[in-house]
Amino acid sequence: MKAEIISVGTEILLGDIVNTNSQFLAKELASIGVEVYYQQTVGDNEDRLIKCFEESLKRSDIVITTGGLGPTDDDMTKEVAAKYFNQKLELHNPSWDKINLYFNKINKVPTENNKKQAYFPKDAIILENNNGTAPGAILKKDNKTIIILPGPPREMVAMFNESVKPYLINLTEDVIISKTIKVYGIGESRLEIKLQDILKKQSNPTVALYAKEMAVDIRVTAKAENEDKALSLIKPVIENIKSILKNSIYGEDDETLEDSVAKILVDKNLKIAVAESCTGGMVSSQLINYPGISSIFMEGCVTYSNEAKMERLGVKRETLNKFGAVSEETAIEMAQGVSKTFNTNIGLSTTGIAGPEGGTKDKPVGLVYIGIYINGQTIVKKLNLNGNRQLIRQRATKDILNELRLKLINM
Repeated sequence: MKAEIISVGTEILLGDIVNTNSQFLAKELASIGVEVYYQQTVGDNEDRLIKCFEESLKRSDIVITTGGLGPTDDDMTKEVAAKYFNQKLELHNPSWDKINLYFNKINKVPTENNKKQAYFPKDAIILENNNGTAPGAILKKDNKTIIILPGPPREMVAMFNESVKPYLINLTEDVIISKTIKVYGIGESRLEIKLQDILKKQSNPTVALYAKEMAVDIRVTAKAENEDKALSLIKPVIENIKSILKNSIYGEDDETLEDSVAKILVDKNLKIAVAESCTGGMVSSQLINYPGISSIFMEGCVTYSNEAKMERLGVKRETLNKFGAVSEETAIEMAQGVSKTFNTNIGLSTTGIAGPEGGTKDKPVGLVYIGIYINGQTIVKKLNLNGNRQLIRQRATKDILNELRLKLINM
């Protein structure tokens, strides 16, 4: 079964709103065995929307639209879909009653144009909206289907999960299951070489590489008659990938790099403190995303100035004068100092030049030192990073977390 997604709305077309709906729908449809080969975005224009329906329904069995179900004249998705199928709209009294009830609860009176949201073709399947005023609908004709969903993600996601997904599951014979392996420290091109034997032999499951910011996802996808069978096809492929990449893999599916690090810290009951200069609190912020981190995260310091490094962490004035704030020596004393000050097993430090100014020939923009003090031993790594100020800080943050992860799994 093939489906296409049409996102309706001039605000999406112009980039004023980020289109998260298509991403959600594509992933959900794949998970239940519905293939998606095309997506379209179209403004609030009847002629262009008609053309989208014509193109999509030539290629696919089902079209799913999001947006254009509001009460105003430029909200026209339902009306255009009904026109395309030559189906007449009529008032659906249960929907109108529910719209009135919604307004009564918020002590308001629906305007006349709100009534527009309760008109549907006679044979349409009405999809209740439990989070807004605009119901959705399923329109069918000649073995072709248009599923109309609201645009606001909170309403669309709920309606899809509550009504559309069960409807589609009953129509599909196969399921498609994906598992994702998260990799850090190996670029996409080098990763492709490492996995070339697997990539060349793929059929079912398929293996695809997706370059992310500072990481790569490996998605393994299988199609089968049920979830258990699909997972049994995926398992040996993932085991093979793990045997090749080993510690470069930091997690699976939705696990983040900071989740991976924080989990090890909590499981091993290793207390940690962080001293940051160029990253300005990013490392601490990433770690405290993890629930339960309070049991081992003792302190996060943003020691940006030399005075703060000396007074807060005990960095020696002589070190700063001789080597500078951005140096291996300062990173060492920062990591050791923050650990000693807060009596932790681990101390982390970052110091660097994030730019866009402040660089020199000897110490250019993008030079960062990261320090890791673990139970009496200190490791320092020099980074030469590219990008703007924000990207340099983000990369330094990810790099120190990954270095710590590698040290922890080898302890």
